[in-house]
Amino acid sequence: MPGSVPAGPSAGYPGEKYGLPEHGVSSVAGLGRRFVALALDWLIGYLIAALVSGPDPLTNPSFSWTVLGIWFLLTAVPVAIFGASAGMTALGIRVASLDNSAVIGVPRALLRTALTALVLPPLARDSDGRGWHDRATRTIVVRTRG
Repeated sequence: MPGSVPAGPSAGYPGEKYGLPEHGVSSVAGLGRRFVALALDWLIGYLIAALVSGPDPLTNPSFSWTVLGIWFLLTAVPVAIFGASAGMTALGIRVASLDNSAVIGVPRALLRTALTALVLPPLARDSDGRGWHDRATRTIVVRTRG
């Protein structure tokens, strides 16, 4: 039928099947915003790890694990409590629960962050922009600013 929305996975816009708007506040956050937020969080974790790892952190063989651990805490804890990490807040995005909970809570935040650390889950996205980590935790990343 002319003018109708085609059926199938490419029908509509990202987030439509969850009742989200196409644009503006509460619309699905794009990959660019999500990537920059992750990079900011990683940079903050790196800087904190450098401060706590001694005078020459790059010679410390466990430095990369220290960065990962600090990044994990700086991401999982605020996402569990507030719905967003520092990087997400700076970019105007947050993690929303598909079950309409105010926040996703500790277990889902821990799982989501662990899957994000594996890199591949966030890159394998569906038509709504949700990676494996979002699908596994029943979450979606939305914009908080227009």
